[in-house]
Amino acid sequence: MPVFHTKTIESILEPVAQQVSRLVILHEEAEDGNAMPDLSQSVATVKQAVDNLIQIGYETVNTSDDSILKQDMPPALQRVEEAATSLLEASNMLKEDPFFAPARKKLINGSRGILQGTSALLLAFDESEVRKIIAQCRRVLEYIGITEVIESMDDLVTFVKNISPGLTRMTKQVDDREKELTHQVHKDILLRCLEEIKVLTPVLISGIKTYIQLLGSNSPSSADAKNNRDHTCKAVGVEIEEIIRVLQLTSAGEDDIEADDAAILKNVLNEMEQRQQEAHDWLRDTQSLPGASGEKALHDMLASALVAAGRCPNPRDAEVIKKTVSDVQSMVNALNELRASGQGDSVQAQALAKGIEEKLADLKSLVLQASSSAEKSGAKQLAHTLKSQIEAALRWLRNPAAFDHGYGEQATRAIIADGRRLAATLPPGKDRDQLLKLCNDAEVCVNQLSDLCHRGMGGTPQAKAVARALAEKLNELSESMTSAVAEKVVEDFLDIGGPLKALTAAATAPLETPHREAIFQEKADQFQGHSRTLVETGKIAAANSGVQTKHSIEAVNKTAKQLADLSPMVVTSAKVVLMNPGQEAAVEHFNLVKQQWADNVEKLKTLMDENTDTQSFMKATEAAILSDTSRIEEAIVTADSQAIVDNAANIARRSNRILQVAQQEVDNSEDPLFQQELKLASDKLKAVVPQMVKNAKSLTLNPRSSQHGQNWRKENDVLVDCVRGIRLAVTPKTHPHPPPLSPYAAQADMSQLSLEYIEAHPEVHSQVRKSSLHSSPILTPPPTGGVAVFAYNSET
Repeated sequence: MPVFHTKTIESILEPVAQQVSRLVILHEEAEDGNAMPDLSQSVATVKQAVDNLIQIGYETVNTSDDSILKQDMPPALQRVEEAATSLLEASNMLKEDPFFAPARKKLINGSRGILQGTSALLLAFDESEVRKIIAQCRRVLEYIGITEVIESMDDLVTFVKNISPGLTRMTKQVDDREKELTHQVHKDILLRCLEEIKVLTPVLISGIKTYIQLLGSNSPSSADAKNNRDHTCKAVGVEIEEIIRVLQLTSAGEDDIEADDAAILKNVLNEMEQRQQEAHDWLRDTQSLPGASGEKALHDMLASALVAAGRCPNPRDAEVIKKTVSDVQSMVNALNELRASGQGDSVQAQALAKGIEEKLADLKSLVLQASSSAEKSGAKQLAHTLKSQIEAALRWLRNPAAFDHGYGEQATRAIIADGRRLAATLPPGKDRDQLLKLCNDAEVCVNQLSDLCHRGMGGTPQAKAVARALAEKLNELSESMTSAVAEKVVEDFLDIGGPLKALTAAATAPLETPHREAIFQEKADQFQGHSRTLVETGKIAAANSGVQTKHSIEAVNKTAKQLADLSPMVVTSAKVVLMNPGQEAAVEHFNLVKQQWADNVEKLKTLMDENTDTQSFMKATEAAILSDTSRIEEAIVTADSQAIVDNAANIARRSNRILQVAQQEVDNSEDPLFQQELKLASDKLKAVVPQMVKNAKSLTLNPRSSQHGQNWRKENDVLVDCVRGIRLAVTPKTHPHPPPLSPYAAQADMSQLSLEYIEAHPEVHSQVRKSSLHSSPILTPPPTGGVAVFAYNSET
């Protein structure tokens, strides 16, 4: 994770930090009796650079109209100037006596003072630049609010004319800022927000235009148009507010969501140390006003401390941290009131400032203590993905008697709960019943093991036997969940655009169409149901597919939420088109909203493909194609042409989905042999799909023709073989015989053996018996793109 949050600050401070580190090393070597080298020339160069920096700094202060910058910059400049002078004096003293210890200490302090002062200087300037961007964002946000009073085309023209330059300026400033940032997660958020604003802006303008025209014609649809306009306006505002929030961040903090508690606490401690000096300077300056960067640094320290409280291994430590933060916030509010009223140098204000400094020191000590405790205890972050839940459960099952803060049991119960939620979305049948049975069996085991652990019997043979049974059940459960998710993705994302096309056709149907409005309502309900299914499947897949990170889960959930928000807008704009035939503005707005919905659903589908286990997806798709084939055979017997059309179309769609996923595998692989094999298999499938469709069409025209039936079967059989070939290509190759075990690696390799492997290869059974690990559960290496599975060695 980068230490500095912008590239400019990093490029300036990184060399300074390296020089300080070098001086510290020289100081430590001098402690061992070595003489300090002559640094006078280097120090003189530094002094000259500092003088130039100070001159530029004062010129910036004099020309700026930012009152906060004028307040924050001079103290930082003064600190740098004093540190440079101290550094020069120390260099002169060491030139006379290279062994003079006080001079060495003064040299180190001067160097650190330059680093800290320069850092404060750059941060003050950087925050000033950020305030300029935020001010521009707020101007745009404020101006967008007047859309509510635009009721004529002249008003709309004026609105577009005025907002375009401001929006362009804001977009450019934010885009430039994104390129300057070093934290990737912040860069990604800003880019996403900008992209969303670019999409929403024409939708907003067309929505206003539609509302104005319908309002002028006294159309009853004007209320629907108004709702669409307001929804889009709100969506733009949300994106701008998110930009403002991210612009003010200077560290990744909790954004490093894959890190464990110990890593997060260490990061929090570093952030507090970086902001400490600036906060203390603000407290000691009796003339500092509320809102200065020093106060912001103080509040950043408090925010970091609250993050630490949420990661504390000990709940009591967390409560103490929260109480201390609350006390400091109250004291800062009181200090601000005194300073705002001109009493900043009063005895009461100075006592408050000193008390806050002491509280901050206590707070830092508490966070340090929490960090040390987390590191010693090995506390981990609560698992969020199926993969991390399995890993947490496995750590617990390896040694149920060990104290892991309850993370292993929580992860196990989370897997079971997710399994039940997934089962609730499946249709009644064998798969649903099997999944629920696995959940119930696993719950019985986890209850038994938890009870044994609470009674201090976690290390007994009975507990190990229960742990072994639970591991086997979790293995089956995770595999069943992965397969079920793949099947849902295969079915629910088969025809993502069909209901939208049907809705469009109903909305644009001629006026003389019988039951026009009833048909529209039916298609609107079908579209809404389709959208809900896509959203629900996306969320289920995000939680249970097993191959993703929490970042990808958040991406899926955010895209699903956008899709859910857009669906009512699509229906509303379609209804406006239905009720106002020939209204060009309404049609234009409908097309823009449709495109936005289609882009989001395509993005969600891509995320599904990336986060669904590839082998499970291929297997489920192949099974679905075989089911479609069986239904066509039944349709041939009954001469049902429509069923032939529908199922042949499904086969073609599924084949195209396989080609898309296969292409992703090719793009993500660096193995040229694998790429070549998969590309050849894909090319064969790509060539046979049109032939199958052509023969299916001929069969549809004459379903009783044995010749047409034979022609279709021939091409369909080739298609199924091609699908199977792609599935086999993405399946990891297994060797019939294991490589000989090295006598030096036998002990290390025992952890990679599973029960299934041992049963398949009796020749290594004796090796396992000699291993000291045969009472511990082990993790079978997962297939490519899959999740790890549980297994135990053959002996307990």
